[in-house]
Amino acid sequence: MPPKKSNTLTEAELRLMKILWRRGESAVNDLVAAMPDGEALAYNSVLTTIRILEQKGYVEHRQEGRAFIYWAVVAEDDASRSEVKHVLSRFFGNSREQLLLSLLGDGEISREELERLKAAIRAAAPDAADEVIEG
Repeated sequence: MPPKKSNTLTEAELRLMKILWRRGESAVNDLVAAMPDGEALAYNSVLTTIRILEQKGYVEHRQEGRAFIYWAVVAEDDASRSEVKHVLSRFFGNSREQLLLSLLGDGEISREELERLKAAIRAAAPDAADEVIEG
């Protein structure tokens, strides 16, 4: 049986998507040249990865002469939300509360981050959140 197709992004796919989100339309040569130092991929690896991204629906292309020009069709914030939903489903049984408790429980949250989280909770549910945050 073939492995189940995943719509989440591998590390290599995410690196290419970040370049496309930053640069916009790019040929494979442009993507190879734009890879960060220490994370370079060979032309064939970039080509294979960008084709996988196209199969997954993250990018599209058009042909200009002999080159294919690729661009992102999934916005970065949409991809981010999708990945968080995936983690939420896989590890936390779709419980946002369990995800947040896990993040808070690692002891690495700063007072500023905590204040921003409190503000976000207040903004998301103004009536109920005040009781929880103040209590």
